[in-house]
Amino acid sequence: MKEILKIENLKKYYGNEKNLTKAVNGLNMTEEEGEFVAIMGASGSGKTTLLNCISTIDTITSGHIYIDGEDITEIDEDKLSDFRRDKLGFIFQDFNLLDILTIEENIALACVINGKNQDIDKKVQDIAKKLGIENILKKFPYEVSGGQKQRCACARALINNPKLILADEPTGALDSKSARMLLETMENMNQTLNATILMVTHDAFSASFCNRILFMKDGKIFNEIVKGSKSRKQVFNEILDVLTLLGGDVQSVK
Repeated sequence: MKEILKIENLKKYYGNEKNLTKAVNGLNMTEEEGEFVAIMGASGSGKTTLLNCISTIDTITSGHIYIDGEDITEIDEDKLSDFRRDKLGFIFQDFNLLDILTIEENIALACVINGKNQDIDKKVQDIAKKLGIENILKKFPYEVSGGQKQRCACARALINNPKLILADEPTGALDSKSARMLLETMENMNQTLNATILMVTHDAFSASFCNRILFMKDGKIFNEIVKGSKSRKQVFNEILDVLTLLGGDVQSVK
């Protein structure tokens, strides 16, 4: 299986010698093509900083991050935006949809920004059908439910076939029904479209949809659960056991 993400001895420190915060402290991890991986941990464990480093939003102190074989820590600053546009997809907690555009136009906008102007209508129709939102394409964001907005966000993240999709607490602003619908959509993206997804979450229910769950503590990977042939309920209970060891403000029920 092809390795999409590889992190070697990643360090991200803030402050100075007298007041040094080691947000990420010598972390190593990999993610293969077609995996759906969750990063969990209490506040302050470094998971959001890790995601920001992978997304190129934040610079690192030392180490290496490879995405699709390319060391993003060596890319010139003026080329990072192109890399982010071409290789990464994002699913945000607050949707980031434009209310003045229809659902169809919000999805198509990702193609326009990337300069991929050929067959946009067909691409939008195809991805909307796969995600079950083809009947709301002409509506505006304020006319659809939270769950439908999130599926629109998923479509926008997927339409340019990114190598890696990053999701930061994607269910955080949703009610339980919408959250389940989004997670089932992401699971479907992973299983049927072979999307490679890395999700940061506090929520054990959300993480139980993933193939693999990594737990962070003090800026490092503390533990790991591999789903394998286990049921989602079994994985959920294992997650709760690890979170009990970790402590902190983690959530166990959605």
